[in-house]
Amino acid sequence: MRLAVTNVLFICNANIVRSFMAERIFNGRLERLSINGVSASSAGLLDMNGAAADTTARQILAEHGIDDEGHVSRLLTEEILREADLVLTMEMSQLQKIETLYPEFAGGRRVLKSYLPDYDIHQGDIADPYRRSLFHYRLCFAEISLSVEAMIKCI
Repeated sequence: MRLAVTNVLFICNANIVRSFMAERIFNGRLERLSINGVSASSAGLLDMNGAAADTTARQILAEHGIDDEGHVSRLLTEEILREADLVLTMEMSQLQKIETLYPEFAGGRRVLKSYLPDYDIHQGDIADPYRRSLFHYRLCFAEISLSVEAMIKCI
């Protein structure tokens, strides 16, 4: 299935770990593939007042040669949502919250991990590694990377 998208929006709770990492992984991969006309941004469901990206998330991105500089969290708004062609959440509960808060939003929306061929709705969340071990951050990075790779094949 091919997607006709130009603006992808990744969403998680605070926009300091998972959606931030997904945005940077996605944009970095598009750049390496020389895919133009598509870009990603990210937002969170919690107002973190422009908090900086989590330092461990930044470390993991830097280890993989992905830009980790300059991110500040932003709260999801109706305007941000309207600009997106495709909205991807890290958890099913986040998707449900968006559907509740913005029922009029008609754009595409789904859980990021749903692009994986072995996706199971009962195990479809990308767990939040915030304040957990480095292992959890690496696992989160791997799940996001694999999901993004599968998603890019649909563009």
